[in-house]
Amino acid sequence: MSVVARCSLRAGPKGFRSMSTNSAPGSDYFSRLQALRDHAAQTTDLWRKISFYVAFPATFVTCAWVYNVETEHAAHEKHKIEENGGKLPQPPAYEYLNRRVKPFPWGMNSLFFHPVYNKDMEQEEE
Repeated sequence: MSVVARCSLRAGPKGFRSMSTNSAPGSDYFSRLQALRDHAAQTTDLWRKISFYVAFPATFVTCAWVYNVETEHAAHEKHKIEENGGKLPQPPAYEYLNRRVKPFPWGMNSLFFHPVYNKDMEQEEE
C-alpha cells in the first residue's frame, strides 16, 4: 500500500467523526475550557488554604520547637564550660579524629575554625 493511500485512510475517519456531531460547532471546546478554569480556581483555592492553615502554622511550630531545643543545648554547653573551668572538655584523642596528613593552605585548622568549639590543631602540632 502506498504512503498516500495510508495517509488518506487515516485522515478519513477523523474528518467524518467531526462532521457527525450533533452539537453546535465549538460548544464542546468552550465548555471544556470553562470546566478547566473552574477546576483551576478550585485547586488554587485548595492549595491557598493548605498553605495558610497547615504549612505556615507548621513552620511556626517547628521554629518554636527548634528554638527551645537550641536554648536547652546552649544552656547545657554553658553548664559544661562552668564545670570545667571556663573551657569545654577535650574529646577523647582517637587517632581517626581530626586526622591531618598535610596542612590546609590556611593552616592546620579547618576553614570554619572557632576557638571555643573546635580543637586547635596548630597547638597539637607543636
